[in-house]
Amino acid sequence: MEPLRLLLAGDVMTGRGIDQVLPHPSAPGLFEPWVRDARDYVRIAEEASGPIPRAVPPEYVWGDVLPVLRRADLRVANLETAVTASDDAWPGKGIHYRMAPANLACLAAAHLDVAVLANNHVLDWGVAGLRETLQVLGRLPVRCAGAGLQRQQARAPVAVTLAGGGRLLVSAWATASSGVPAEWAAGATRPGIALLPDLSDAGFLEIAQAVASARQPGDLCLVSLHWGGNWGFGVPAEHRAFAHRLVDRGVADVVHGHSSHHPLGIEVYRGRAVLHGCGDLLNDYEGIGPHGSLRSDASCLYLLTLAADGALQRLEIVPLRIRRFRLEQADDATRRWLRELFEREGRAVGTGVQALADGRLALRWG
Repeated sequence: MEPLRLLLAGDVMTGRGIDQVLPHPSAPGLFEPWVRDARDYVRIAEEASGPIPRAVPPEYVWGDVLPVLRRADLRVANLETAVTASDDAWPGKGIHYRMAPANLACLAAAHLDVAVLANNHVLDWGVAGLRETLQVLGRLPVRCAGAGLQRQQARAPVAVTLAGGGRLLVSAWATASSGVPAEWAAGATRPGIALLPDLSDAGFLEIAQAVASARQPGDLCLVSLHWGGNWGFGVPAEHRAFAHRLVDRGVADVVHGHSSHHPLGIEVYRGRAVLHGCGDLLNDYEGIGPHGSLRSDASCLYLLTLAADGALQRLEIVPLRIRRFRLEQADDATRRWLRELFEREGRAVGTGVQALADGRLALRWG
């Protein structure tokens, strides 16, 4: 098998404000304590960055990253929104993300191969919203991992055939620490997500058994985990230990972590890539301002080159900035902030970054 060029992204949040600038916006009503109309997120962003066009073409939000997306062999991202017209907002949940099914062309433009749905927003609009999300995404050449109409489907890894032979398995899970209600766990006959209550031995065995049931000789395996809070540097010790165990036991060749709105440190453990937190790729927080020293407008794509046995050969980071609800190449200040972040956070896990001539960052390890 030829080396695999795998593109990973964190949270893709095309609902709420971003949905409002697409051609077919959802009803804008929200149930948040401070914002009751999704169009207010558009107004806040425009106050910060200038006018945002309406009824934008499907590829608008992806901006400068489309050439990068097309160059990868496979693309995996955490889709953190329901794609539904359901009005069945989950009760007691402060934030509800949805994208109108009529705006599906926006997701199609990204050419995703796997959409991870094990997260804390895919059931924001109830079981009806999840059912419709799965149905709508089924119109695209994309596989959905981590959610399903019942437990077996939600927990089953998806297998993507590689052009050079072999397969990549994607096993996707969320933890309660990311804000997932316990009721969202898929049941024997109940739609939901693959939920791990914690990172205990039992949680590890659930993932290991799911992977073992699907894995064939020669398969590579990516375990995608929506875990931890939205803000704050430092990788929790239990996250590192759990990721190491997945690698040690041969369950994961890549650990794809997400939930934090900003990137976290990247580790290379026993030759395997562990991305503890990829940060948001796309969100509608523009103009809200930084969370202390943390920025949610600084975004990244991650390009991994994997050997046939899953060992990491190269990892490049593409620094980006979200501006006017569109992904742009990072400016100098944003690129510098991201480089300092990866250097600082990488020290604890033995990695650093090197600036490349084209503005990308190359991971250093070993």
